[in-house]
Amino acid sequence: MPRWVIWTVQRLVVAPAVVGLTVLLWTGLPLWLLGAALLSPFADGWLRPLRLLWLLVVHLSLETVALVEMLGLWIASGFGLLLRRPWFERVHYDLAQLYLRIFFREARRVLRLQIRTVGPTPDAHPGEPLLVLSRHAGPGDSFTLMYALMHWFGREPRVVLKEVIAWDPMVGVLLRRVPSRFIDANPGPGRDVEAEIGALARGLDRDDAFVIFPEGGNFTPERRERAIARLHRLGLHAMAERAAEMIHVLAPRPGGVLAALESAPDADVLLVAHTGLDHVHTVGDVWRALPMDKRLLMAWWRVPREEIPTDREAQIEWLYGWWDHIDDWITEHRPVDLPPVRAHRRQQG
Repeated sequence: MPRWVIWTVQRLVVAPAVVGLTVLLWTGLPLWLLGAALLSPFADGWLRPLRLLWLLVVHLSLETVALVEMLGLWIASGFGLLLRRPWFERVHYDLAQLYLRIFFREARRVLRLQIRTVGPTPDAHPGEPLLVLSRHAGPGDSFTLMYALMHWFGREPRVVLKEVIAWDPMVGVLLRRVPSRFIDANPGPGRDVEAEIGALARGLDRDDAFVIFPEGGNFTPERRERAIARLHRLGLHAMAERAAEMIHVLAPRPGGVLAALESAPDADVLLVAHTGLDHVHTVGDVWRALPMDKRLLMAWWRVPREEIPTDREAQIEWLYGWWDHIDDWITEHRPVDLPPVRAHRRQQG
């Protein structure tokens, strides 16, 4: 779909709808809370409807405030003329970090989640740019990764994302004002996606983190089967067999990763995996499978640049080897249930 169509619908239809829904939720909040309370005994998890309702209110409220602030920044920048200046870019990064900080504080409190990190995190070697290759299993992992990079480790992410995510008005507007790329699953003729990714990875500075999801989409069993079939159709039977051995991840698509490695020859690579947000892709999944009362794991592996091969075929083999390792790690590490709320409070008392 042409970008101008997404831009127009996003700003003239979706953004006003978000603001209107936010107003509707706040004006009728007592009734919504009562309805959620009545539903709670019939839903799995302690007070699941009430907890999800509050997170929806928080998210929409933050999104509405961010949209209003970005409208003000657009006006202050001379109706967009100066938006690419460093000061405005920094302000938009600060706005994104503020949203993530508030939302994740509420999400971790309301859902009662603990996130434990293992491995050499991005602050292990400050002042060095990084290429971050992350497992992709739903929007929750993307937000968690951005939160970790910005809030915990003081990084400014440059992100490669699917075009469909640009339909979210806040995300679409904000990420188009900072270094990022939205990639269509089926790019039109003449569009060189690898060149765009390479351009985004070029010129990283000391606090930058280039972020890409090599699988190209959220993991689902159906996508896994389609990815394997696609490799067979392309005649890449050995890679298809490797992909069939991976249970929890999709086979990585190496093109974008190789372009980033070529454009940032001095940057180390940080690989990321997590457990707990694996099956949260749709609104229905949020209702049924959003983790609550659990301890989640996020693992980091830092690979010095000198350990990464320079030959293209060897780099593809290196990438597949790491995805094999991530798949094994996910098999061995699953979310841990926290003690029930009442028991937890008795222990604290």
